[in-house]
Amino acid sequence: MDVADAWPFVPHSRELTELAAAARRCRGCDLYRDAVQTVFGAGPRAARLMLVGEQPGDQEDRAGEPFVGPAGRLLDKALRAASVDRDPVYVTNAVKHFKFTHAERGKRRIHQTPTRTEVVACRPWLLAELSAVAPDVLVLLGATAAKSLLGSAFRLTAHRGEVLALPDDQAPPGIDPQVVVTVHPSSVLRGPPSRRDQAFEGLVSDLRFAAGLLEGSA
Repeated sequence: MDVADAWPFVPHSRELTELAAAARRCRGCDLYRDAVQTVFGAGPRAARLMLVGEQPGDQEDRAGEPFVGPAGRLLDKALRAASVDRDPVYVTNAVKHFKFTHAERGKRRIHQTPTRTEVVACRPWLLAELSAVAPDVLVLLGATAAKSLLGSAFRLTAHRGEVLALPDDQAPPGIDPQVVVTVHPSSVLRGPPSRRDQAFEGLVSDLRFAAGLLEGSA
């Protein structure tokens, strides 16, 4: 069966356990061929805050859980600094399989940024998660996550600190979260050591801003 995206594999159910089980059988793009497994989102269905990253990394691919590697640990640190408890937060990625290339020597798997085609192919899963969770506030971590829902022309750096909305053609029916964009935690880790503290504080500030929106909508 030739498919262009994940839609044929997405069930009508909005139960997260059923969506996660169906996602493990997804063949909407070719990334499943090399990844260990699908890495679906994690967190409560009643989450008021939802975080979306780019894709699972090496450790996430092996563990089958999102944000458990170095970027996840830095995200946890940033959430604590912003006084946000991660337990009630739903976390996921725009792309559900790890895209990588092998190092020239050894077995190390090196992250590759998903293409626009791969992001669009996987977007039905993200829209299903949005529909299931119906968060009050949606935080898009990094350019890939932001462009997956806000369009390929979106520029993250121009809109940090703003409250945004999903375009009408990207918002599931009845879902209208306040949207905040910020950097991906991995960009903090990859940045120059001399600027790492500043980049981390910027991430914390954005997460604190998102948490403040939650308080305002309580």
